[in-house]
Amino acid sequence: MLISKIKAPRGANKKLKRVGRGESSGHGKTSTRGGKGQTARKGNSKPRIGFEGGQTVMFRRLPKRGFKNLDRAIFAVVNVATLEERFDSGATVDVAALTAKGLTKGRFDGVRILGEGELKKKLTVKAQGFTASAKQKIEAAGGTAEVVKA
Repeated sequence: MLISKIKAPRGANKKLKRVGRGESSGHGKTSTRGGKGQTARKGNSKPRIGFEGGQTVMFRRLPKRGFKNLDRAIFAVVNVATLEERFDSGATVDVAALTAKGLTKGRFDGVRILGEGELKKKLTVKAQGFTASAKQKIEAAGGTAEVVKA
């Protein structure tokens, strides 16, 4: 077999579209580029996102206020009163236990225990953060408040 005898598979080679070769070719006058304007020009790649044909773009016309903190940690919050209602004495409360009881939903970086309400049960609470009053109430009831890393 000679390399000069090898043929491309059927449909692999497509005939070149010759544009701008007279009206009767069907590809004359505007050379398949439509009417006049930006997209009829050479190198007619789409303009950048937000470009409005030279008009001042929307994000420059509107006022800017504040900022968005992308490094902000999002915490699910649970009160000690909720722990009193939902958990039995001697239980270990962690992220998995809170999710199982339906107290935390969605995406979050950690759990923070707040001190609203009363706690009379002895609980071992493992969370990413505690308020001072929550920690004091847990320890006053005979439990432990352990800070764990997310």
